[in-house]
Amino acid sequence: MTLVPYTAGEKPSLVASLQRHREVVLWKLEDLDDEQLRRPVVGSGTTLLGTAKHLASVEYRWFCSAFGRPSDEIPAEAVAEDPQAHWRIHPWETTEGVLAYYERARTAADEALRELKVSERGTAPDGAVVTLRWALLHVIEETARHAGHLDVLRELVDGRTGDHRPAPSAVS
Repeated sequence: MTLVPYTAGEKPSLVASLQRHREVVLWKLEDLDDEQLRRPVVGSGTTLLGTAKHLASVEYRWFCSAFGRPSDEIPAEAVAEDPQAHWRIHPWETTEGVLAYYERARTAADEALRELKVSERGTAPDGAVVTLRWALLHVIEETARHAGHLDVLRELVDGRTGDHRPAPSAVS
């Protein structure tokens, strides 16, 4: 489990915080079958897999599109046509494909985070100027918020709880 260093600089601390919450997201998706990952268990219809798809699009939007980098976020036109497009898992989308999409988004985001300074400026979808610092904080908030949602969804699917993967126990 990634820990946020107590005395590191701004960027390493923010990146570690993001990675810590990403690890929770991935843990909440582990060891479930396709039906469980797609099962809506709350009134809104939110699913574990749909949340991963949403988070992938968020990382592409704020770390790639906003800074003029290649992106595979869910297009604004698709969201305008279907406000739930970035959450919805279509029958033709495979679990493996959605999880690979989330991995590609994290990889692209990590590349941007390595190459850009926190003071670099980008453009939000509404045209506002944002810094990478702001984008990092925003995506940390978004990822942490949805990791909490995933915790509840996972408990409803199979009873697993906890905010982080337990440390491996020592074998005697």
